[in-house]
Amino acid sequence: MTLKSERINIGNGINLNLIKTNKFKSNLLSYYFIRPLSKDEVTKNALLPLVLRRGTEELDNNLKIQKKLEEMYGADLSISVNKRGERQVLRFTIESASGDYVKDSKYIYEVIDLLKSIIYNPTLEAGYFKKDYVEQEKENLRRRIEGRINDKRNYAIERCIEEMCKNEKFSIYPFGYIKDLDEINEDVLYNHYKHILSNSPIEIFYAGEYDNNLVDYIKNVNKIERENILNVLREPIISGVQTKNMIHEDMDISQGKLVLGYRTGIPYEDRLYNALIVASDILGGGPNSKLFRNVREKESLAYYITSSIYKYKSIMLIDAGIEFENFEKTIDIVRLQLEEMKKGVFTDEDIEISKKSIKTSTESIKDSLFLISEFFFSQSLTNDNRSLEEMLDDLDRVTKDEIVEATNQIILDTIYFIRNTSVKE
Repeated sequence: MTLKSERINIGNGINLNLIKTNKFKSNLLSYYFIRPLSKDEVTKNALLPLVLRRGTEELDNNLKIQKKLEEMYGADLSISVNKRGERQVLRFTIESASGDYVKDSKYIYEVIDLLKSIIYNPTLEAGYFKKDYVEQEKENLRRRIEGRINDKRNYAIERCIEEMCKNEKFSIYPFGYIKDLDEINEDVLYNHYKHILSNSPIEIFYAGEYDNNLVDYIKNVNKIERENILNVLREPIISGVQTKNMIHEDMDISQGKLVLGYRTGIPYEDRLYNALIVASDILGGGPNSKLFRNVREKESLAYYITSSIYKYKSIMLIDAGIEFENFEKTIDIVRLQLEEMKKGVFTDEDIEISKKSIKTSTESIKDSLFLISEFFFSQSLTNDNRSLEEMLDDLDRVTKDEIVEATNQIILDTIYFIRNTSVKE
C-alpha cells in the first residue's frame, strides 16, 4: 500500500494532513508549530511545551492529565522542540488506540479535545501561567541545557555546527540559553504564548483510520481567529568556503572527538541531492563504507566514524572517536578517501550496497505511525509532494557520474576537535 498524505487548508495558516492506514492498532494526532529560529525567542519556545503539558483549564495538573490518558486506553502524550534547518518546531502529540480496539465510538473525539485543550486552554493563575509551573520547568530546562555536555559525541557535533555556522541562524541551539531564563516569568511566557498561537504556521497531522465525520470535527475545532501569519523563509545555502576553521576544545576526557564540517552547496531541491545522499553513505554510512574500512579497520585509528548529510542546510559532517595522537593522521586519511571519491574510485557494488542500506532505513519509516507523521511533516516543509515509494524510485535512478559530480562539490569548512591536553600524545 502506497502511503500518501492529503493536505487540507483549514485557513489562517493552519493545514490538516491526513494519512490513512489500517496497519496499526493506534492512531496518532500531532500539532506542529513552526517558528523562525531566533535567539530572541528560542529559549521561550523551548520552555513553552514543558509548561503547557503541566495542566489544562479542566485538568489543572500533570497527575490529572496522566489519569485522563490512562482512562483513554493508555493514550500516550509526547512533546518535543527541535530545529529543522533554520526553523524551530514545537510538537504536541497523542498516540491512542484505534477504533477497532475500543468500544466507545466517541473516544477519538475525547483524544482530539484533550490535545487541543493542552495547547489552547492551559492552566492559568491571575490571567497568566502558574508561577510555580514556570519556575519548575525553567529549572528542568536549565538542567537540560547544562547536561548537553554529558554526551560528548553529540556535544562535539553541535559545537562544530555552532562554529561552522556562527554567522547563520542554524548555529542557534534549539533548547535555548541559560542566560535567557532569568528574564522569563509567568506573564512574559504567557504573552509570548499568545503571540505564538496568533501567527505561527501550524501543521496538524492525523495518521491512522478516520471517516469524514472525524475530519470535519478536526477542521471545525481548529478554526480559530488569528493575525497575519508569519512567512517562515527557507534557509539560505552556502556553497563556497572563504576561510577554513580549526577549533580545539580541551576537556577532561579519555577519547578525542573529531568532527569535520563540509559545505556541499546542494539543496534538497537539486537534481544532485539524492546523489549526495548516496555519496555520503559510500563514504561513511556503515561497516562497508570507505571511512569505516580504511580509518577504523585498516588503520585502527577510530572507535567509530560516520558521515551524515543535514538535509535543510545541505552540509555534511564526519564525526569520529579517536586517540588524541591520531588527530592529523585521521584527517589525512579522510581527506584521501574523499579525494578518491571525487575521482570516481568506488565500485558499482559500493553504490548498490549504499542504495540498499538507505532504502532499508527509509522503508523502516512504515513501521511507526510517529515516523510516518514525521516523514510527511518534513515533506510539507520542503514542498515535496512525492510519496515514500516515489522517493525510493528516484534514489534507485542515481548514477555513478552523478555521485562523482555531487562529491566534487563537497568542500571542507570546519575542523572541530575535543582533546585532553593533560594526556601526552
